[in-house]
Amino acid sequence: MKNVFFGFIGLLFSVVSNAQKLSKADKVSLENLRNHVSYLADDQLEGRRTGTKGEELAYVYISQQFEKNGLTAKGEKGFLQPFEVNEGKQIQPSTFFIIDGEHLKVQTDFFPLAWSVNGTIETVAAASLHENGGAWFWDIKELLVENEKNPHFDLVSSIRTKEKDAVTKGATALIIYNSGTKDAGLKYDGKDRSALSAIPVIVLQKRLADKLAADPSHMMDIKLKMEQGDKIRKGHNVVAYIDNNAATTIIIGAHYDHLGYGEDNNSRHTGEKSIHNGADDNASGTAALLELSRLLKLSTDKTNNYLFIAFSGEELGLYGSKYFTDHPTISLSNVNYMINMDMVGRFSDSSKTITIGGIGTSPSWSALIAEKKPAFTIKIDSSGTGPSDHTSFYRKDLPVLFFFTGLHTDYHKPSDDFDKINYNGQLLIVKYITRLIARTGKEQKLAFTKTREQQTSTSTRFTVSMGIMPDYTFSGAGVKVDGVSAGRAAEKAGIKAGDVVTKLGEFEVSSVESYMQALSKFKKGDATKVKIKRGATELEFDIAF
Repeated sequence: MKNVFFGFIGLLFSVVSNAQKLSKADKVSLENLRNHVSYLADDQLEGRRTGTKGEELAYVYISQQFEKNGLTAKGEKGFLQPFEVNEGKQIQPSTFFIIDGEHLKVQTDFFPLAWSVNGTIETVAAASLHENGGAWFWDIKELLVENEKNPHFDLVSSIRTKEKDAVTKGATALIIYNSGTKDAGLKYDGKDRSALSAIPVIVLQKRLADKLAADPSHMMDIKLKMEQGDKIRKGHNVVAYIDNNAATTIIIGAHYDHLGYGEDNNSRHTGEKSIHNGADDNASGTAALLELSRLLKLSTDKTNNYLFIAFSGEELGLYGSKYFTDHPTISLSNVNYMINMDMVGRFSDSSKTITIGGIGTSPSWSALIAEKKPAFTIKIDSSGTGPSDHTSFYRKDLPVLFFFTGLHTDYHKPSDDFDKINYNGQLLIVKYITRLIARTGKEQKLAFTKTREQQTSTSTRFTVSMGIMPDYTFSGAGVKVDGVSAGRAAEKAGIKAGDVVTKLGEFEVSSVESYMQALSKFKKGDATKVKIKRGATELEFDIAF
């Protein structure tokens, strides 16, 4: 791990300088927090990316710590709750394309478009010949030139139109190439969940495009097998329980997954491939989770049961927490509230401020979070939603709190390392949460209230918003609406949670990515139509941004 020695030296000085302020119990907690973060954020875990060996090392460690602290397993397989992450499609190794005996290489020479149907063909064809029962070749050079200055041009829509025409006229495959110099921008996008074509739709790379353009009448022997399949990753929540035989349960959670080497395109790093250790995001919250499990197990206050959940898949779109709330291992009707800790390791000793979100999810929170002699200043956020796991519990009408010490320049970069964590500040937060929990034990089960909604994505590629929260775990075609913001465009149009957006204006919506691209085409004040599926029914609404 980077700079571990110097990190330890700095920490020792920090501990020594504060020794007179720390009790023996606090010193134990401080040491535990440091040990947990140092292990979870070590290079050997390779960034704890969901579905990797690094995630496995992390969940084994977390399970062992829960067991050591005296908690009982409450997952589906011991402490573990496995879940699937559907990443879309992938080209299967059985795919091949042979032209005149030459075996073309996938991606280097050709690739299917994601909506291409699986199939096998064997035929003789020429680029200039469009016959019934044969493969059709289509040079998109002129199409790109003609629409170079057309702001409404959508190449994908043009391809789908051509594909339908080819099918109507008996084509067995549509093979696209571009002999021009203007880049078409086509690539294999496994996350595109558009409706499947009736025939294989293949794109040839530049080398072969030039060859076809040079002799379009040449008859070619073609053998093609196109096969795509689901690309599945398996993540694991770690779930542990303290059973105090109480009527209500408090859920305490933190995600332990991070970015790995940045393979999921969620890194802010622009340099060479590097491990993203995620010390603050979110080894810090996971360490706090483990220490709270130890402290609450030792506590003599038995007012509540406690369920501790270390989530995976958060960095991919709240996969783990959404899976848990849809497949809970305890009855959610007995849950009092949920506390989420995400990035609690960068407490500032100068500003002495933390953010607590979710204050608006219960009328009791404002009074409960206040202390006569506060250890820090609290910046409040009323919303029960945001880009972290408490959102999944808010969606189940549970009061939530979200603890956060703020963004920094190391966020989603390899530089988010062990030596930059403020462990004394982390301890302050852990101790505050134990006091807060004790105060809530004197209350009846907290009432739940709806709040304003925040986007769960930090994307800045668009300037308008429909005001929906996408369900990032949805693996069907379109964008499933997980929540609708009050007073925003979607609600005014009549869109509801559970609807699936399939088209925005003239742009097809097959995934969250294509939805973002469609939004980028609009500006404030624009009006258009949006198509959705509500169950088996297709509806169309007018929407204004």
